[in-house]
Amino acid sequence: MCLRKLFQTSYCHYARRARIFQHAYLTLGRHYASCPYQAVIFDMGGVLLPSPFKLAAEWEAQNCVSPGTLRQALISGGENRPWMKFMRAELSPEEFLHEFEQQCTRIAGSSVPVASFFSALTSDAKSKQHPMMTEAIKCIRTEGLKTAVLSNNFYLPSGESFLPLDRKQFDVIIESCREGICKPDPRLYKVCLERLGVPAKECVFLDDIGQNLKTAAQLGIKTVKVDDPDSAIRELEACLGFPLQCVVPYTCPVRPTMEIPQEPLQKYLESLWGGPAAGPLLLRQFNHGQSNPTYYVRFGDRHLVLRKKPPGKLLPSAHAVEREYRVLKALADAGIPVPKVISLCEDSSILGTPFYLMEYCTGRIFKDPSLPGLEPSQRQEIYAAMNRVLCQIHSVDIKAAGLEDYGRQDCYLQRQVQIWSKQFRATETHPIPAMERLMQWLPSHLPASQRLSVVHGDFRLDNLVFHPDRPEVVSVLDWELSTLGDPLSDVAYNCLVHHLPSHSSILKGLSDCDLSLLGIPSPEEYVLLYCDQMGLAPIENWNFYMAFSFFRVAAILQGVYKRSLTGQASSATAERSGRQAELMAELSWDFATKEGFRVFKGLPVPRPPGTQAGPSPSPRRSYATGPHSSLAPAAKSHLVISPEGLPGHVQELYRKLERFMNGHVYPAEQTLRDHQAAQSRWTPHPLMEELKDRAKAEGLWNLFIPAESDPDTKYGAGLTNAEYAHLCELMGTSLYAPEIFNCSAPDTGNMEVLIRYGTEAQKERWLQPLLEAKIRSCFAMTEPQVASSDATNIEASITEGRGTYVLNGRKWWISGSLDPRCQLCIFMGKTDPTAPRHKQQSMLLVPMDTPGITVTRPLTVYGLDDAPAGHGEITFENVCVPQENILLGPGRGFEIAQGRLGPGRIHHCMRLIGYAERALSLMKERVTSRRAFGKPLAEQGTIRAAIAESRVEIEQARLLVLKAAHLMDVVGNKEAALEIAMIKVVAPNMALRVIDRAIQAFGAAGLSNDYPLAQFFAWARSLRLADGPDEVHRAAIAKMELER
Repeated sequence: MCLRKLFQTSYCHYARRARIFQHAYLTLGRHYASCPYQAVIFDMGGVLLPSPFKLAAEWEAQNCVSPGTLRQALISGGENRPWMKFMRAELSPEEFLHEFEQQCTRIAGSSVPVASFFSALTSDAKSKQHPMMTEAIKCIRTEGLKTAVLSNNFYLPSGESFLPLDRKQFDVIIESCREGICKPDPRLYKVCLERLGVPAKECVFLDDIGQNLKTAAQLGIKTVKVDDPDSAIRELEACLGFPLQCVVPYTCPVRPTMEIPQEPLQKYLESLWGGPAAGPLLLRQFNHGQSNPTYYVRFGDRHLVLRKKPPGKLLPSAHAVEREYRVLKALADAGIPVPKVISLCEDSSILGTPFYLMEYCTGRIFKDPSLPGLEPSQRQEIYAAMNRVLCQIHSVDIKAAGLEDYGRQDCYLQRQVQIWSKQFRATETHPIPAMERLMQWLPSHLPASQRLSVVHGDFRLDNLVFHPDRPEVVSVLDWELSTLGDPLSDVAYNCLVHHLPSHSSILKGLSDCDLSLLGIPSPEEYVLLYCDQMGLAPIENWNFYMAFSFFRVAAILQGVYKRSLTGQASSATAERSGRQAELMAELSWDFATKEGFRVFKGLPVPRPPGTQAGPSPSPRRSYATGPHSSLAPAAKSHLVISPEGLPGHVQELYRKLERFMNGHVYPAEQTLRDHQAAQSRWTPHPLMEELKDRAKAEGLWNLFIPAESDPDTKYGAGLTNAEYAHLCELMGTSLYAPEIFNCSAPDTGNMEVLIRYGTEAQKERWLQPLLEAKIRSCFAMTEPQVASSDATNIEASITEGRGTYVLNGRKWWISGSLDPRCQLCIFMGKTDPTAPRHKQQSMLLVPMDTPGITVTRPLTVYGLDDAPAGHGEITFENVCVPQENILLGPGRGFEIAQGRLGPGRIHHCMRLIGYAERALSLMKERVTSRRAFGKPLAEQGTIRAAIAESRVEIEQARLLVLKAAHLMDVVGNKEAALEIAMIKVVAPNMALRVIDRAIQAFGAAGLSNDYPLAQFFAWARSLRLADGPDEVHRAAIAKMELER
């Protein structure tokens, strides 16, 4: 099989699997036991950046402005001076410049062009971070301390905040313009401490302004006054107890479990070089590498690297530093760029295990395979250089190098599979099904022939040292796994990064990168380059080598994890990295599956006796969701995939609902659609109320209330989530049906809140009329100024008065708020901004006729205002409500917001399946009744393909919806969280595609008000936001997947 097809298929698959690794960042633990601090907080201007006062003085001198004018304007005038208001985002840049210019002009007695100063202040040339501070931050983070920036800053005319720093340097960023508070207000410091999660006494704060430092000190924070970076760094070093400059790259203090006795090492080095060296022995540990502990040693003017076996009991033949020493010495003589070895010590009495010394190589190590900071042409050269040195290693004359006995010269892959299987068994902590399958599959699919060469065993980009300036490998590191074997195993291992995402915690990858844009060769190109240089034919069984490589990684990681449990692992991230063994095994099995298909496709296809070539009629396919299937009713413990599988009483309810939809709802749609475009649209149409009365009379009422919330069927029909899913889908085939059966949002969610959390008095006042549809309601959470997908961002305030709560805030996209029947608003706001993040919010029941509530405007979705319910923007100004209107109690708002998304979590998804089914049904009617280019549209190939795609996608999404509903019933909402999040991504995207195809088949008519398609499309698109943004759900899915 050609390489191009192999790599295309693997890339597509792993792009899907990349979610496994999303957000798996690993944080290094603290290394410096003597440091009393956990975090360092930096001011920006005057600490990380040049002081604005200094810049002001320089600008005044250049522009002939009276000295001190800008400084006086910046510091005088109290809290309401222009500068402070600007940093609290109370003034726009234009308003600030106007007021600031007036202030400066009054001080100077002449016009001051402050716009010029503002441009200079924010220019790239004047906003570069001090290199000394950059290096200090790297050192602080290397030691495992947290870092934060606490800045009085402002918004630029572009709308972005002024923060010309690399945000990745900091765990927490606090900006006054975003918080609406400025230093020295202690509240801003408390926000920073809370987000850091570090007590004040364990933080150090650097600032150049005395008042800011005074406030920090009053809170118990250690302070450092910054007059110049050099002296501030020295003072900070004294506080922290470790150096902040000239640190060896990629090293950290020696971890407690990896400490080695320095006195015996000192004596050994003195005997090796014939005497003591000037200055103390410096010992640091390299903070990457998962196997043999590796140390940087400075002995006088000599810079060395020491590699040793880990302490404790080890597996036989593992961590053989003696072999490393031998192969490095032999390869150096053969002209391979490797570190120069100096000495091998096999006397375990010195350091506890054998070790060897080699020279420390300076140069560039690229830990990120995407090579950030390089040009595309430079990246291409780096990868070409890596490929060349791999070819160079594989071309070493084994006999001439004296390595004939370095490993067996036959059955390399067979032995490797046996070795890693054995090592996996020796370190196994829990069953990994994929590893069990691989240990059976790999031995039976070994390549028929194998080449022989020196193999590195761990050949990857971050094990190479490159020349500081040229694309040239000056040293290949980490030869622990080297032996004699099949060189293609090295090539495959080298390509692992192409199938891992950039956020992989094991090894940064490239699968989610645009390689052509970066200038990095694709895996296909990289392997072909290797084959060209080595004179090899294309590799047919490439998938086997990839499966073997991922299998080996899985076994290694399992060993790392096992050692982390006993404190023997050398890497700081070993505990978490080792847990990824199962994921690597699954990736390996995917490649094994591809190889199996490749072999299968190459086999001759036998024809059964008696058959003839040529087409034969296909059996008629029946769909379980179709109206003619006959499945027996299932128990609650079984997934019901068809209405025919529902319990008898629910089936009867379904059929009654179906008859009502056909007889009353669909015929009324055009009248109701026309009313939504009429001038009287903000008044409910009488037909809607008539249909509601009829539905209530037939018992098709409040079907949504789940049995778990209403076990006595006091309020609803007592349906399970899975049972209601089928009815909800049917209601979803019409936009008006949910309201007709009193099953429409936001009333459904609000009724659930009252059932779950309301007092008896609250239920009597509000729940009963909602259940009877005598009133409607709205839910006020979303705010225009914050990302409301995170409920903890809500800023509207709830302050306690005498027997009341006072509400202030601005809300928007409040669905149902314009309906004249809307009498209740459930309002979410902050009662205690100083409480823990998820305990700051509360919810209150607010009558819509309360003074201070103003619906300022209706918002539209693609030009549709969704009358009469609408989506309002509302201001709450000093709105007073009785304290007994609070739900559950102060600080319980976030909890209620999560609970409100209980069964109602997937109602929208259920209805979206109905949207899609109705759209497909209308599409089929349309294409069978229209002709174009001499034949019915239904006979056009593209139309048939669209119909097929829609049916496939609907069935897939429906099954996931039903699975989620089923799990909510049998294991609970919390355990079903993954399926709930998945369907919230799948359902609206599926519906959008299906509806779009139907619109396309209708032509212009599909965009009109004559059919429901345009409104279906608008609602489906809005639900990708209204029901939580896709991004939030995807993040939740990835997080749960990583924790599985």
